Formats: sequence, structure tokens, C-alpha cells
Amino acid sequence: MRIAFIVGSFPTLSETFILNQITGLIEMGHEIDIYSRFKPNQEKIHPDVAKYNLLDRTYYFRPVPANKLVRLLEAFYLIIYNFHKNPISILNSLNFFKYGKEALSLNNFYHVLPFLRKKKYEIIHCHFGPNGNLGVLLREIGAIEGKILTSFHGYDVNTITQNDFYAELFRHGDLFTVNTKFTKAKVLELGGDFKRTYILPVGLSLDKFPCKKRIIKADEAIRVLTVARLVEKKGLEYSIKAVAKVSCKCPNCKVEYNIAGDGPLKDKLRSLILELGMEDKIKLLGWCNENEVRNLFEESHIFVLSSVTAENGDREGQALVLQEAQAVGLPVISTLHNGIPEGVLDGKSGFLVPERNVDALKKKLEYLINHPKICPEMGRAGRKFVEEHYDIKRLNQRLVEIYQNLIKAYS
Repeated sequence: MRIAFIVGSFPTLSETFILNQITGLIEMGHEIDIYSRFKPNQEKIHPDVAKYNLLDRTYYFRPVPANKLVRLLEAFYLIIYNFHKNPISILNSLNFFKYGKEALSLNNFYHVLPFLRKKKYEIIHCHFGPNGNLGVLLREIGAIEGKILTSFHGYDVNTITQNDFYAELFRHGDLFTVNTKFTKAKVLELGGDFKRTYILPVGLSLDKFPCKKRIIKADEAIRVLTVARLVEKKGLEYSIKAVAKVSCKCPNCKVEYNIAGDGPLKDKLRSLILELGMEDKIKLLGWCNENEVRNLFEESHIFVLSSVTAENGDREGQALVLQEAQAVGLPVISTLHNGIPEGVLDGKSGFLVPERNVDALKKKLEYLINHPKICPEMGRAGRKFVEEHYDIKRLNQRLVEIYQNLIKAYS
């Protein structure tokens, strides 16, 4: 099959679930092109981006100049230069009678530019709801052909306050996938069609996450790990405070807490670590690529993700990193938050506590530290759970079946 992916930003270190899907489909013999609305400003990339030559398959949307005069002059030149390639879609993009200010502002025209080669696809797979909106628009304009499948992941439904935000997508999109039952419920609240919405978790390559028996030796430093973007919904201030409380209560316990990731809260979290006097024990490592993250998993004893509902309503969808941690045999501590309970065996592969509850996080950390013999048992339970439900090979086979059924339904 020829498949076009429309994504927000590619390649992005925090969105390995999209990368896993793309590389898996390539391995299965499908032809993939990637259309990315933004080019990320990051030095590190995952090794698979180079291994599969994904940048050669990636086409970036042209930025719309902020200055209206510059935008108008540039668009005039681009229209003259490109008009012969796809005159119908260019003219449709400029139809202000139908599209109003989106046409007058030339936003629609700039969206059309990456598709002027007029490649034909059987499937247009849009990751995140706003990109589904764009995919439906581009097909209507005539810039792209194919059946449109949109995958919702969490923030794209949790932060939406307009009930009609996805009205056109739900009306004209062909099929939808969601990562959890929780996300599906939110999609349906916004007007999605139950019969056309399938639960399909995002997965991981088990070969890349070998399981290791976790044994905490006497007098060994206990290494706690979080891998997350430094944003409010990850609840990092609560896990930092919990680790600090554990360290203060048991000064002889050697606890090290590594946080891999970057984001807008970096300075605030650094200040909190200094305020708590934990700069020797809690480290902000910045962005880490896939290999670096796997090394951190290898060296750690406990994984923590203390997710919360952000002030703007943003919440987790699936939190794939919890499945990655369980896959390598780490006992996990997380929160009773949205879709997370669907992806962790509470009391078997880890513990779930209420959101924003520092004392509950501290108690579970102390329990694992004081009962190290439970860690290998939890690790085995977590690995088995991930093998049964989150193997990317099985999930990609299911995705291909969904693609094929979609094509057959409209043939």
C-alpha cells in the first residue's frame, strides 16, 4: 500500500510511537511518505530515522510569513511558479467564498504546497485530531487522494472546548483510532462515531527493550527514572518532592533520581530541586535519544511517572513510556489518571496512586526500596503484560487489517 502520514512535527524524540508505526509498516513492505507541518529544532534524532532514511521520505510544510505583504508577494511568485502542477487544488485553496479567512490569509494555499506533486495514496493516516482536520480539508481541495484515518492520542481531545471543533472531520473522515478506552470516550463526547472508532494502542518493538531482572543490592544506590517532556501534565514536581522526602526520611539510603527530557518547565523544576537541596541526587538530563533512553532503563531500578491533569485540561492518553518501562522489567509507579490504569497492572507490575499526592508516591517508593525482592516479580508481570498487549508487530498487523478493510469498504 501507498500510505501518507500527516503529522505535526517529524522527527520528534517524544513521539516514538509514530516512528515505531512508520518503520514497522516499511518493514512490512508498504510505501510511506511523511508530511510534517513543522521541522523540529533539535540536535538529537532516533537512530531509526537514519537507518530507514526517513528524512528522504519527509516533506515539510512551508512556513506562512507573518508579514502580510511578504506573504502576498511570496504567494504570488509561488502561484505563478507552481500553477501548472495542480491548478485545480491551487484555485480551490484560494476560494474565499467557501473557505473565508483561511483562503484570504493564504493559509490554505500554503498547506497545499507540499502536495503539488499530486501523488496518489490509498491511505492518508493523520496523527492527532488537528491534522485530521487538515487531511479532510486537503482532500476536499483536491490536493491529496485516499481514505483518511485519524489517530487520536490524548491532548487532541482533552484540551478541546469547542464541541464542533472536529465536526468536519467526523463528517468526512473515513475512520478513527484511539489509544485507550478513555480517549475513545472523549472522542465520542466530541461527536465521534462509535462504529467508526477503533481502540488501537500504540506499541513498542520488544526486541529493542530486553527484559532484565531488577535486583537492588545492599548499599547500592537506588536509581529512580522518569522519561518525560517537562510539561505540567507529567506532574514532575510531585515525583521530585516524593524523592526528596524519601531521601530526608532515610538519609542513609542512596537514592538517585534521573529525569530524561526537556520542555518549558525546565527552569522551574531546576529551581525546585535547588530549593529542596537535592541537586546532588536529582538530575535533569535533557533530551535523550532512543539508545540513551534504553541505557537509562538498563541502569535503573524503579520507574516513576506522576501524571496529572494540567490547568488547561491537558492529560495523558496512553503514556507509552510506562509500557517501555514494564517491558524492560522495571516496577513502575504512576497515577490513577485517565488512560494510565489501562496500561499498568496495579499491584502486579507497579503501583498507581492518586494525582498530586506526594505522600502516596513517597510510600510506594519506600515500599519498593524496603521490599526489593518484589521487584523481579513485578518486572516479570510487566513484561508479560506488554508482550500480550503492546507488541508493535502485532499492533501494526492489526493496523494493516484496518487499512485493508477501509479500502474494501469503499471499493
